[in-house]
Amino acid sequence: MVPDAAGQPHRPSGSGRTLGAVPRVLAVADEVVERLWTEQVRRLGVDLVLAAGDLPFEYLEYLVGTLDRPCVFVPGNHDPDLSGYRAARGLWTRAGMPARWPGPAGAVNADGRVVDVAGLRIAGLGGSLRYGDGPNQWTERQQAGRARRLVRRAAWRRLRDGRGVDVLLTHSPPRGCGDGDDLPHRGFECLHDAVRGLRPRVLVHGHVHPYGRPTPDRADHGALVLNVVGHRVLEIASGEEVADAP
Repeated sequence: MVPDAAGQPHRPSGSGRTLGAVPRVLAVADEVVERLWTEQVRRLGVDLVLAAGDLPFEYLEYLVGTLDRPCVFVPGNHDPDLSGYRAARGLWTRAGMPARWPGPAGAVNADGRVVDVAGLRIAGLGGSLRYGDGPNQWTERQQAGRARRLVRRAAWRRLRDGRGVDVLLTHSPPRGCGDGDDLPHRGFECLHDAVRGLRPRVLVHGHVHPYGRPTPDRADHGALVLNVVGHRVLEIASGEEVADAP
């Protein structure tokens, strides 16, 4: 069973499909790819969608429904505030009062959480460095605290079942790993500590638009750091190398 956005059990459509030895992952962020918002997306044959933020929720809902596959996402700095929502017996609440879930239907919000989906263990940290008054913006100190809590959650899960984190899904990159010099697009220093603590094989992020420039893959403490603005199709097998899918 896959936890939904509030951590409640949820079985995504298509969960009865037997996954291959190497899950194929459609990773998306920040920029809508028009051909993916059509039936052509089925040709990719993916097992999972990873969304690194700042995409229309209708786009993510289309991918979930058309692909009939689970989607794990973290919010970006242009997404609405999704904190505080809980679901129980089909009813969404916030601060104890009935509320409408504003996030993408059928998708799993991994922000600050560790989730197991499509054979992969995914830890998530959304948001960007604070540069204004919008939601999903954090000071370096705030994000460092969130990162430490995430590392503790992952450590507890590893103690219980011996499994480590395969993917760290973030909106912003670590500082110095393909980020920008301007404050809104500067990466988080604390993500280096998160990588050291979580030891993922790959960190998937968005936020930094290439605008036609090449975005070379980078490395951080043994993790491959990938900018997936637009989209990439990856093959991620637990304990093996990460590669762009053919």
